[in-house]
Amino acid sequence: MKTSTPRRSDDLTNLRYRAAMPASSDPIYELKAQFFKSLSHPARIRILEVLADGPRSVSALQPEVGIEASHLSQQLGVLRRADIVDTERDGSSIIYSIGDDRILELLAVAKQILATTLSETSSMLADLDSMSFRSKTETRPKSGSKKK
Repeated sequence: MKTSTPRRSDDLTNLRYRAAMPASSDPIYELKAQFFKSLSHPARIRILEVLADGPRSVSALQPEVGIEASHLSQQLGVLRRADIVDTERDGSSIIYSIGDDRILELLAVAKQILATTLSETSSMLADLDSMSFRSKTETRPKSGSKKK
């Protein structure tokens, strides 16, 4: 018997509904996981970085984000369904903006954490690079060679 697995987009589509449900029906850690899942694509992070400078239409976002229009629309849909971005119609264009300024704070904190981690890693690499190790060939004569 064939069973189907739920599609990832179904989970994101239901995020708004699930977030509105009483806390007793879904542990907060599951809601947090769904929230972070909606941010878990490089294109979505880039979209949010661009929108940090102000609202944009899809046509204005595309060259700045650097992905195909169909892919961009798909990623914007994920962010919209998760209430991370807001939309407003301007004639035939849809304008996207950050839904909550705390998203920008979250991105700034993530950047600080990454900077710290990368700095620590860089420091460890520098320490490792400064260490000298003797190879076995430097400490012992090669087998088959005679000492004089």
